[in-house]
Amino acid sequence: MTQLDFARKGEITEEMRTAAAFEGVEPEFIRAAVEAGTVVVIRNKLHRSIKALAVGTGLKTKVNANIGSSQDHISPDEEIEKLNAALEAGADAVMDLSTGGDVDAIRKEIMKVSTVPIGTVPIYQAALESVQKGKSFVELTADEIFEVIEKQAEDGVDFMTVHSGVTQASLERIKNEGRIMGVVSRGGALTAEWMKYNKKENPLFEQFDRMVAIAKKYDVILSLGDGLRPGCIADATDKGQVQELIILGELTKRAREAGVQVMVEGPGHVPIDQIEANILLQKRLCNGAPFYVLGPLVTDIAPGYDHITSAIGGAIAAKAGADFLCYVTPSEHLRLPTPEDVREGVIAARIAAHAGDIGKKTKGAMERDIELSHARKALDWDAQIRLSIDPVKAGRIRAESPPEDADVCTMCGSLCAIKIGDEEMV
Repeated sequence: MTQLDFARKGEITEEMRTAAAFEGVEPEFIRAAVEAGTVVVIRNKLHRSIKALAVGTGLKTKVNANIGSSQDHISPDEEIEKLNAALEAGADAVMDLSTGGDVDAIRKEIMKVSTVPIGTVPIYQAALESVQKGKSFVELTADEIFEVIEKQAEDGVDFMTVHSGVTQASLERIKNEGRIMGVVSRGGALTAEWMKYNKKENPLFEQFDRMVAIAKKYDVILSLGDGLRPGCIADATDKGQVQELIILGELTKRAREAGVQVMVEGPGHVPIDQIEANILLQKRLCNGAPFYVLGPLVTDIAPGYDHITSAIGGAIAAKAGADFLCYVTPSEHLRLPTPEDVREGVIAARIAAHAGDIGKKTKGAMERDIELSHARKALDWDAQIRLSIDPVKAGRIRAESPPEDADVCTMCGSLCAIKIGDEEMV
């Protein structure tokens, strides 16, 4: 039985109660939303060391952090350091995207240490294992790809990105469109190359029911990946992206009918004026399934600052109805992120998520802002720092420049508007 199966029977599970307590809503709200497909409760049946996480409409916008090794940089210890940085910064979930070294060992160690749900992209491991076997990825059989999916599910992975919408039809749209960047998703590119070489349909589409059966066995969330997402703002909302989204909407329905919970992933690089339309389109085509977006990045010219371009887009997306923001770090497009990059990326995404929650009037979203405002009015610096989204940084900046008058800051000093106003009221 999956969470969706229980919800359909009218049963409120322990996981639903835990999620409801965290969200400040009634357990019945979670159950009904899971039944409707507008909320997913994330936790593999075998991953008992974490609390379940609810993602979807009417709940706080969640933040995911990507970590993982590459073939050029393999350090299991550093991945645990990144995991801890993400957790300390407040990430709600973490994806292990390792593509180098002993990925099984890295994933298992991450899952042992993590206190939040863990996601993966199984096709990355399938590609790595093909190289380790001395053959090209395109020589993998469909069975070998599904073996990796099953193995990761058995290890307790909570959600998986699967690029089932990369099909012969959607790729033809991309080809005819004339994109600048083409296919930029690693998973999407690998899948497209496999299809081209083997002259076959995508096995994750063609044998979708096989994957659904694995997900149901372990109650893994299928995160239907945007393998054809735009890689630059000029390519956004084109025919290939929309064609893939239509397919993902159809697959969402099939998975739900089988009792499997589904999220849908989205772009990517999107101009600021197209973000709301993208959210509305996904919600309409995918029957309200939770929307998991990367960014979106609103401009392409800010390498080194893409955590900021992403936070701008993420806030607008969250306000428009996106449910889950995948962070972007300052090193995006440049190199593998460091632990400090991870920390900055999570904080930026959390700011975006919180701003979006205020905009869509999520329950309790403004309470902390109001409390901090009262502390600011009272010139209570300890409370201001404690209530900030990043107390470590706020505290450090405050301590670096102590004013002569401890009540004020060095920006205004004796000209502090709040202090002057208080004195005028005496």
